[in-house]
Amino acid sequence: MLAAPASSPFAVVGGILIDLAPPWAKETAIALFGTGDKAALLVGIGIVLLAASGLIGALEHRRSPLGAVTFGLLGFAVGIAATSRADAGVWAWLPSIAAGVVAAVVVRWLTGLLPERSDQTDAKDATDAGRPASRGVASAAPGGPAGTGIDRRRFFLWTGVMAAAGLAAAVGGAALRAGSQAVSVVRRAIVLPTPAVAAAAAPAGAELSIAGLAPVVTPNADFYRIDTALVVPQIDPATWSLRIHGLVERELVLTWDELLALPLEESWTTLTCVSNEVGGDLIGNALWLGYPLRHLLDRVNPTADADMVLSRSIDGFTAGTPLEVLRDDGVAAILAVGMNGEPLPVEHGFPVRMVVPGLYGYVSATKWVTELEVTRFDQASAYWTDRGWSERGPIKLESRIDVPRAGASVPAGDTVIAGVAWQQHVGVAGVEVQVDDGAWRPATLATAISDDTWVQWSIPWTAEAGRHTVRCRATSATGEVQTERTAPVVPDGATGWHTREVSVA
Repeated sequence: MLAAPASSPFAVVGGILIDLAPPWAKETAIALFGTGDKAALLVGIGIVLLAASGLIGALEHRRSPLGAVTFGLLGFAVGIAATSRADAGVWAWLPSIAAGVVAAVVVRWLTGLLPERSDQTDAKDATDAGRPASRGVASAAPGGPAGTGIDRRRFFLWTGVMAAAGLAAAVGGAALRAGSQAVSVVRRAIVLPTPAVAAAAAPAGAELSIAGLAPVVTPNADFYRIDTALVVPQIDPATWSLRIHGLVERELVLTWDELLALPLEESWTTLTCVSNEVGGDLIGNALWLGYPLRHLLDRVNPTADADMVLSRSIDGFTAGTPLEVLRDDGVAAILAVGMNGEPLPVEHGFPVRMVVPGLYGYVSATKWVTELEVTRFDQASAYWTDRGWSERGPIKLESRIDVPRAGASVPAGDTVIAGVAWQQHVGVAGVEVQVDDGAWRPATLATAISDDTWVQWSIPWTAEAGRHTVRCRATSATGEVQTERTAPVVPDGATGWHTREVSVA
């Protein structure tokens, strides 16, 4: 935390595992742990590290100094890997190499406190006597050499002390991270400029105010977070800049002050992750403040053969976005600095991120963005497309049931079924609900904020005792009906009708 906060051994190893993980592993982690997938990964790394450390300790005791050498080599390897990360600083190598050295010294010292093993003693005696050594066991049993019990007690005592010191270091590091409020203090002090183009307020009819139904505007604290950053980048706006280059007539470098001085615009946009299962919660709606990307691209004037913009995050993540989408006058694709009336939260991309309606986040919503390279799909590829996902990723027509909750027990009688539906750029014309194998019934739609946001819907239901299957489907403003065909999230988003089992008492 003192030398290189973004390059802790845990973060480096976790980042390597994320980069190497195949799509099925990513989807399994998100399906099991949701937005807690990173915490689960770190816990898993910790468990494996404990087990590996035990094995290395046993190796050191049996074949000294192989255990100490192993710890040193592991620290060196992770330290070298740390320097190759996109967000590596000058001292990125130091935490892992220091950890390896400390581990090597400690394991050598601790195993030195153990009584000498009988096979080691036998080997020494046999060598002295000129006969083959016999294999034995540690002479720590009752009746063994004098002082054995004391040596074991010293070993366990100092092992406990070292474990406590390690725990204290971990807690101290966490406290330092929590207490390091430099970027957060800067963020809180920022006063966003008044937008040159303000978005209309959410209409009164947009919120149905039904218990259990997702609010039409997602609070920042509840907005989903899916990204590849184990350690959230801490970027001082004073040092931030955006470089636009590649297949352009002229390059452009934009600073934070220059960005805020531009005529910023507000827009309502629903974001969703391509990993969102049918009925999933990796989706949220917010009021964003930023500068239209099409204006910046006009300034650099892309060449006629360019068809993609490869955006890069400070942590190395990349996304490939169709150039025509970013230059479309009808698409509110922005370089965002604000979210729901305040500067972007740090974990959602502060100081600057991309927001592009109509495209899944893996091809558009780059957080902590620092570079836009105008290029071609046949010349460059992005982080997730290298891992088997499709190149373009348009968001599909979907609907979701929020009420009743999955597995809920509902009292018999009059109740309500409610949820949300979305298809950006087009809008939702209607939602239908089916209970068991009955007829499809039209739900009542709330007032949509815009075609780029989700819309709430509800339908009354007289619930009868027993178990029931409830499903929904949406129809877009162009007449497209949400497909029943079930498809997984890979390679370009899940499809199917959301279905819930409900018990009525």
